[in-house]
Amino acid sequence: MHQTVHVALGERSYDVEIGPDLLAEAGARIAPLLKRPRVAVLTDETVAGLHLEGLRAGLAAAGIDMVSLALPAGEATKSWPHFERAVEWLLAEKVERRDVVVALGGGVIGDLAGFAAAVLRRGVRFVQIPTSLLAQVDSSVGGKTGINAPQGKNLIGAFHQPSLVLADTSVLGTLTARDFLAGYGEVVKYGLLGDAGFFDWLEVNGPALARGDMSARVQAVTRSVQMKADIVARDETEQGDRALLNLGHTFCHALEAATGYSDRLLHGEGVAIGCALAFELSARLGLCSQEDPSRVRAHLKAMGMKTDLADIPGELPGAEALVELMAQDKKVVDGQLRFILARGIGQAFVTSDVPREAVLSVLEDALATC
Repeated sequence: MHQTVHVALGERSYDVEIGPDLLAEAGARIAPLLKRPRVAVLTDETVAGLHLEGLRAGLAAAGIDMVSLALPAGEATKSWPHFERAVEWLLAEKVERRDVVVALGGGVIGDLAGFAAAVLRRGVRFVQIPTSLLAQVDSSVGGKTGINAPQGKNLIGAFHQPSLVLADTSVLGTLTARDFLAGYGEVVKYGLLGDAGFFDWLEVNGPALARGDMSARVQAVTRSVQMKADIVARDETEQGDRALLNLGHTFCHALEAATGYSDRLLHGEGVAIGCALAFELSARLGLCSQEDPSRVRAHLKAMGMKTDLADIPGELPGAEALVELMAQDKKVVDGQLRFILARGIGQAFVTSDVPREAVLSVLEDALATC
C-alpha cells in the first residue's frame, strides 16, 4: 500500500514516502542520509505523547540514537521565542552541518524545525515526518519554512527543502475529527485548483476517507502530494504557478488574523471557507457558473466541515476590516492583492485584476448570514 512521490528539484530532489506504519520503518529509511547514527528530533508535547516512542523504536531498529525537544503544541509556537529555544537546543546538542534534524509533528513543527535547520550552521539537512493530514498533504512538501510575526503569518522564513518526507497514514488515526477535517480542507483544494476528476473522486470517497478507510487515505494523500510536487518542481520559489496552491488562502489568512490565530479557526478550516468564497467571487465575476460554488459548499457541508463565515464562533470584523487584513498578506505585489480564482472546478488561475468592490460585496453578503 506504500506509495512514493518524487519531488524533482535537481540536486535538491527528494522522495515523499506515503503509507501506513512508516514510523516503524523510519530508521531504515533515514539511515542512508546519516553520516553518524544519531538524529535530533523537534516535536510538540501532544505529538510526543502519542508518537515519540514509536519513532524512537523505529530509529533504534536501525541502530540510530535520538535526542528530542518537545515544544508546546499550537500556532503560538511558530514565534521567535520558541524558534530561539529550538536553535539553541540544536547547538547545545552539538548538531553538526552533516547531521539531520527530524521534524515530527504537524505544520507548526514542520515549519519551525525546517527554518531552524535552514539557518543552523547556514543549513543542515532535515527530514519531515508529518503527523497531521494538513501537514502530510501540504506543509511538509515544497520547502517553505518559517515562523509568524506580529504583522502576519509566515513573514519570517526561508525556502529549505527536506531530504525526505515520511507520511505515515497510520498516525492520522490519532487525530480528532476536527483536526482531520481541517486537513481535508487542503485535500479538497487540490481538486478545486487543478484536478476536477480528483474532486469527483472526493465527492464519492470523502466520507469513507473520514471514517478511516486506509486505502482511500493513502490515495488521497498521494494524489495531493503528487499535485503539489508537480507544481513545486515547476516553480520552487513561487514566482508563478506555485501561487495556485494558495487557492482560498487570501481569504483564509485574513480570517485567521481576525480570529487571532486561535482555536476559533484552524488553518484548514479557513482554507475550506476561503475556497468557497473564492468560487463565489469567481462566479460573481462571471468566470465560472453559479453551480460551481454551490457544489463546493455542498461537498464541504456533506463532510461536516466549516463552510461559511457563520460557522466561525464569535464576532468577526466588518468587510472593510477583512479586506485591510488581506492587504497585509505576503502575496501582495506592488500593493496589488493577488487572488486565486477559478474558471470552473479544477481550473484555477492567478490574477491581480479583482475589483475591491467585488471582494467587499462577497464578504458583506457572507457576513450578513452570521
